[in-house]
Amino acid sequence: MPTAAAWRRIAALRQPRSAARLARALWIVWAFLVWNVVFDHVIVVAGREYIGAADRAAASTSTPHSYENMDAWMRPAVARGVWLATAGASVIVVSGLLLVRAATRASEKQVTPCA
Repeated sequence: MPTAAAWRRIAALRQPRSAARLARALWIVWAFLVWNVVFDHVIVVAGREYIGAADRAAASTSTPHSYENMDAWMRPAVARGVWLATAGASVIVVSGLLLVRAATRASEKQVTPCA
């Protein structure tokens, strides 16, 4: 059972200013997580493609030291991953912060002080 202090902290988070701050922080955290997932996915896919290409190169030639250049595969993947991840995270941050701003303004208009 939550104590009185816990209930006060929960009630404080329900105040418009605190709720907006928490919402902004959660949108930023979500964008950070999306950035990491997208970047990791691009790198993993590029690594798998490199392994397949290296396997095909080793099987297709009779020379024992034939291999694919890993830099030729992974450097473009890193650049592509950074751009895709940044674009996705930027969309999330910008839209999230704009939505929080709109919600904050809407809630401020609804709450009118009694005269």
